[in-house]
Amino acid sequence: MKNVLLIVCSWCCMAITAPAMAQINLFSLEDEVKLGQQVARQVESDPKNRILDERKYPEAYRHLRRITDAILNSGQVRYRKEFPWQVKIIHNDSILNAFCAPGGFIYVYTGIIKFLDTEDQLAGVMAHEIAHADRRHSTTNLTRMYGIAALTEIILGRNPGRLAQIAQGLIGLQFSRNHERDADNQSVIYLCNTEYEANGAAGFFEKMLQMRAAEPPAFLSTHPASADRVRDINAAAQARNCTTKKSQKNYQAFKKSLP
Repeated sequence: MKNVLLIVCSWCCMAITAPAMAQINLFSLEDEVKLGQQVARQVESDPKNRILDERKYPEAYRHLRRITDAILNSGQVRYRKEFPWQVKIIHNDSILNAFCAPGGFIYVYTGIIKFLDTEDQLAGVMAHEIAHADRRHSTTNLTRMYGIAALTEIILGRNPGRLAQIAQGLIGLQFSRNHERDADNQSVIYLCNTEYEANGAAGFFEKMLQMRAAEPPAFLSTHPASADRVRDINAAAQARNCTTKKSQKNYQAFKKSLP
């Protein structure tokens, strides 16, 4: 916390432009993990979120952790050791969504796992969500939205009620276009060093775009899909000379391991 106070004092002595403010992140890594833990508690205490018991569905969790670990161990995740990187499955086949709270608390709905066709597509989703946490997009947004003074009070423990409100709001937070573009690009960087297609996120968004005529999936409310995103992801994979060999893993076995 001393470092936080020092930073705040130094900021008070200079003017901060809007573009610079958009890049400032007041949260320390420790604060970020604590915020993520609070988000996780709220997610898991909500009776609408039925978290699959790993003791009853060990195979499903083995599949999901295998994918997640491949990304985390790609050598490209900056906060691989600093964040806990927990992953849990929410049993709801009607919701096509996945999200990652600050500090690496990942939640994946059974709906999106069953909806997708290949493990590469799911790896693209996981890499994209991991990127949001690893690039600290949520807490950068919070610093911009609430301002330095308000967040300083929260971090110093002077306004615990506001912290709970912020944690709740993070569950459905919509990222900026720049943060979405950054997460897309990072997903390519992460997957390029794995067995998965580096442009796995492009395949995912292509499938999501087909859903526009029907009821929009929950994922699209916070991660709007577009043909431009698909094009940019494919171009990023090509520019890095990443392989486009599809994973040979049996994705159907993963789906069958779910309730």
